[in-house]
Amino acid sequence: MKLLYSSASPYARKVRVVLAEKRIDCELVTVVPPYSLAQHNPLGKVPTLILDDGSSLYDSRVIVDFLDNVSPISRLIPDDHRDRTAVRRWEALADGVLDAALLVRQESQRTAITADGAAWIARQMEKIREGLTAAEKDLAGHQWCHGERYTLADIALGSCLGYLNLRRPGGIDWATSTPGLVAHYARMLDRPTFAESSPE
Repeated sequence: MKLLYSSASPYARKVRVVLAEKRIDCELVTVVPPYSLAQHNPLGKVPTLILDDGSSLYDSRVIVDFLDNVSPISRLIPDDHRDRTAVRRWEALADGVLDAALLVRQESQRTAITADGAAWIARQMEKIREGLTAAEKDLAGHQWCHGERYTLADIALGSCLGYLNLRRPGGIDWATSTPGLVAHYARMLDRPTFAESSPE
């Protein structure tokens, strides 16, 4: 298999951590503009996983689900329906915060931000704050996002926090108001598979 990725992509980081945790051999191919992904992914996004038969998977959620079923090592998504749903809910929350953060960063890089643009950024920032508040509340008193063990939920949340820590979209200082998330991110950095996947 071959993973087309950008080291700056938090979604690709999530996939790379899963690959490492599952100990799956996969060629990592860094994609830089103007490299075209169209032949493998009509959406032109990373990460994209090219399978041995030449077909491809895209969207990090689809890729990690596939990878977790390729190998029985270190199952990251529970088999039980309720537990599985809870873990995927955490992933959706983390990815949703990331979606808003990436949009804020893109909009903020415009030469001139209009009043409409500023209002749009404010709405995205509210999504980030609400998402982090929900994560802090749900994580309260727990070492891991769901249950008593490390799962995809923790990888997704860690990748999200890593991006916020690196890029600080909208100038957000998430660490001052979410001590539980700070502790969670520190636990993630203690895991070699996560620390070694640090974005650039």
